[in-house]
Amino acid sequence: MAAWVLLALAPVAAGAMLGFASYYGDHMVLQKEPAGAVVWGYGEPGAAVTVALSGDGGVIVMKKTARVKGPSGTWTIVLDPMDRGGPYALTAGQGSENVTLRDVYFGDVWLCSGQSNMAMTVLQITNASQELAAAARYPYVRVFAAAPARSDVELEDLERIDLPWSIPTAENLGHGNFTYFSAVCWLLGRYLYEALRYPVGLVEAAWGGTPIEAWSSRRALWACGLPEDAGSPALSSDISPRWHLSGPQTPSVLWNAMIHPLLNMTLRGVAWYQGEANAFLHTDRYNCTFPALIADWRWAFHVGSAGQTEPLLPFGFVQLSTYRRQSPDDSFARLRWHQTADLGVVPNARMPGTFMAVAMDLCDERSPYGSIHPRDKQNVAHRLHLGARAVAYGEKGLVFQGPYPTRAVLEVSKGLLNLTYSQELVCRRKDTRAFEVCCSPQPSPCGWLPAPVVAVESRTVTLALAGCGMLVLGLRYAWAEWPCEYESCALYNTRGLPAPPFLLDALPAGETPGRSETAGGRELLLLPGSWFSRGI
Repeated sequence: MAAWVLLALAPVAAGAMLGFASYYGDHMVLQKEPAGAVVWGYGEPGAAVTVALSGDGGVIVMKKTARVKGPSGTWTIVLDPMDRGGPYALTAGQGSENVTLRDVYFGDVWLCSGQSNMAMTVLQITNASQELAAAARYPYVRVFAAAPARSDVELEDLERIDLPWSIPTAENLGHGNFTYFSAVCWLLGRYLYEALRYPVGLVEAAWGGTPIEAWSSRRALWACGLPEDAGSPALSSDISPRWHLSGPQTPSVLWNAMIHPLLNMTLRGVAWYQGEANAFLHTDRYNCTFPALIADWRWAFHVGSAGQTEPLLPFGFVQLSTYRRQSPDDSFARLRWHQTADLGVVPNARMPGTFMAVAMDLCDERSPYGSIHPRDKQNVAHRLHLGARAVAYGEKGLVFQGPYPTRAVLEVSKGLLNLTYSQELVCRRKDTRAFEVCCSPQPSPCGWLPAPVVAVESRTVTLALAGCGMLVLGLRYAWAEWPCEYESCALYNTRGLPAPPFLLDALPAGETPGRSETAGGRELLLLPGSWFSRGI
């Protein structure tokens, strides 16, 4: 296996030689139209730098000039929007100096970030040898990986990179465990390429075991009332005593070193797989910290790219998978709910322009990397790419998420609750503790009781409410750290996409204007469990 050399990148000092910033190189993909790709680098302060883009035979198709700013010694140019394709050569010239990047393509650029499930490489996943062998069939899906790095201050450029822009090979997709290249990122890019049929550039910036606070700017943390020392156990009642924050877990250090340097890059979208660490840290603040991170990244990338990255940058994420079988702890379930800003499905009002891959049914108890690292990343990436096609690319009529309840009718005399779903249902298991109802007169703590599935029809599920009678205050589904066996949760749609977990308040519809009892029983108004969230 070819050994890649970790590149240490010291920014070119003012007055030194001409150069591009760290994440520009041979084989790279720049963002295609309608956006203009931002290109920047270093040079002599005050000097003029001319950037030329040339095609076949050296024919110049674009030329732009910028002045090197002092004291940073940097120059920035926004290229005119370019159609997809290539190859091109990109040359920066200053006086008699010239630097040329070759085999450059225009396509869509996606940033992939998060913790260890994003960092898992193609070498570590199911059918790894087949996936690595397939790399050669995708020469127009280009890959780049930033090296794990942290900083107490915001950096202008990456200090190190693990993998410079490269054409995919078995060696650089499977360099080692939790190094490069990200399997979820690669498979997402590959599936998108198969749908789009034009170049895709993938940028990995991930670090295992890191909480969302480390990836958040101070602005984003302040938006959620978290001070700069948000990791101090003295400031939080929801930090596990096992959790000691240091190094890459420190608030903002990964934003500073791995995300802030990339802000000048023009992006098409972001893929995020993170949250396991926050099942033990600030769990019940994730419904703020995650939407705040998304909003802050969008603003920062839009501003950093001189308005070329769209303000509502598409942002996809993976809902947490599983960890411990039969664990009584519900922190994973709460985190999954908070990943949707407590609204159950995305996109929603608090998280517009987002899409989610449900992964709670992809458990892997025998994973050699620990059960928290399931090896089936193909299903994860497939579900993620469906969301990207629907939300980021606006593909009409594409089913990209599983069924979700839209209506509930309580048949008091029969002790049944009938749920109506948004899609046609496929029931894979009835004998699981999938549904639970809250029958307590007080919401906190709630006495959750199993509600067995009695029947599943085209779009309805009937639940038995033994012991509840007329008092149903809440309903939840798949509310467990390990809710089901592999691909065997209770409900899916006809496309094989799992119904996402939920926590819903059930209020008598008669208390709501415009709602009334139906001939079949008492209708309940299903609301996202914000009321119950205080007591989960």
